[in-house]
Amino acid sequence: MSNDPILQALAVQSRVCASFGSAFYGGLLERAAADLTADARALFAPWSDQSDAAVVDAAVALRFLGALHDLALSGDDAALTAAFPPSATDPGDAWRAACRAIAAHGPRLSAFMAHEPQTNEVRRSACLLPGFLTIAALTGLPLACLELGASAGLNQLWRRYRYDYGEAGSWGDPASPLALSAVWTGTAPPLATPISVAATAACDRKPINLADPAQRRRLRAYLWPDQTERIARFDAAVAMAVAAGVAVEAADAADWVRVRAAPREGLVTVVFHSIFWQYLPPATATAIRAALAAHGAAAGRTAPLAWLRMEPAEGSPAPIELRLTLWPGGEDRQLAVVQAHGATVEWR
Repeated sequence: MSNDPILQALAVQSRVCASFGSAFYGGLLERAAADLTADARALFAPWSDQSDAAVVDAAVALRFLGALHDLALSGDDAALTAAFPPSATDPGDAWRAACRAIAAHGPRLSAFMAHEPQTNEVRRSACLLPGFLTIAALTGLPLACLELGASAGLNQLWRRYRYDYGEAGSWGDPASPLALSAVWTGTAPPLATPISVAATAACDRKPINLADPAQRRRLRAYLWPDQTERIARFDAAVAMAVAAGVAVEAADAADWVRVRAAPREGLVTVVFHSIFWQYLPPATATAIRAALAAHGAAAGRTAPLAWLRMEPAEGSPAPIELRLTLWPGGEDRQLAVVQAHGATVEWR
């Protein structure tokens, strides 16, 4: 493998995409890593002098794929649109079309890549749900849910979805427009736990307004185009979010936590996020931890604070963990190891 961090990132993401069932993106990135044109190389200029770890943390390969898919979805480059699913699925043809598109639309693609990925994979709610149920079981209180890095807010509707964990059981309204499934291993989930949600709110540095077609397309662009089930889930969740009037506040996550996450009597305040932490500047991550610790010090038995997160293990891109810290006391525990898109839950 090349020692070039950009080429390494493309090659690694190629294998990840293939292992997650996207043969199209796996093949496309494999070709990009083997034959990155000068025009394509220019798209990665902001990360050209960064370390291997920094390039991985910045998810440059996913930014690149998202930019190409957004252009394909827009129809503004007919050849690229024709080379992407659902029209076609050959990675070689797509890479040749992508090279021509990059030469023609470089500034547009660079602008897309300048912002960190804003994924909103709704099946991650299948991993978060048992965390919310655990919090309800431990505290016996209604939840006040605060989501960080919420993107378009699709996971704000977690309690309105239907969940199927196979032999482990199911949860939620059987008539929900969106059913989410995940393969469950380990002890049975706490699906019978009574749970109520008293309040919900969410923030993002750059919220996606689902009423804006261009912003909605940007969010769709981060889906992998040959994974039709993910796209169908996304469409159903978007329709539900629009109908429900889901809102996400534009705010810095650290500032928002300082202001919004103070414990409240008679409620358990739940700060949660999924595949968000790796995109934070170190100073912001430190500030969030400090704000949570300060609020945790003020928490009590009738006004607890919970921090639920679905994120890579600290200092490593894998595994993806579901972790819970609960105050008073600040006990931290690993609840599960999960797949990044929510396909599997190994309950610990």
